[in-house]
Amino acid sequence: MSSTPRPFEVLGLQQVALGGADKARLQHLWGTLFGLPTVGTFKSERENVDEDILRLGDGPHAVEIDLMQPLDPDKKPRVNEPPLNHIGLWVSDLAAAVDWLTAQGVRFAPGGIRKGAAGHDVCFIHPKGNETSPIGGEGVLIELVQSPR
Repeated sequence: MSSTPRPFEVLGLQQVALGGADKARLQHLWGTLFGLPTVGTFKSERENVDEDILRLGDGPHAVEIDLMQPLDPDKKPRVNEPPLNHIGLWVSDLAAAVDWLTAQGVRFAPGGIRKGAAGHDVCFIHPKGNETSPIGGEGVLIELVQSPR
């Protein structure tokens, strides 16, 4: 446990990302049956993802629901395994969070801070720790998302 103060706050749940072999089935459930509006799409060869972005709720407390399928089911990352791919957390200062958490032994996934699907700066805490950075997400990929002011 660190004696240095945490230089950021977790402000709330930003997103839940769900993966499947065919996002049309996810879209039918979340979009058609649950009635969530699609507010964007995102495709990335590098991240092997074809994604629909839906919105649950309104205003600053709305939660993004990402419905994802792999562009190539034989490549990694496999955004459909596990089906609950990751959760996203709003943070007040992403760069400070990454620096501080790294100093605490948290392992981050490759890629560093970058623009995410919804246009916010993001980075990911790896699901598993390793010898160098023993703290991971305990099996869950966690996305840290820079909160708008």
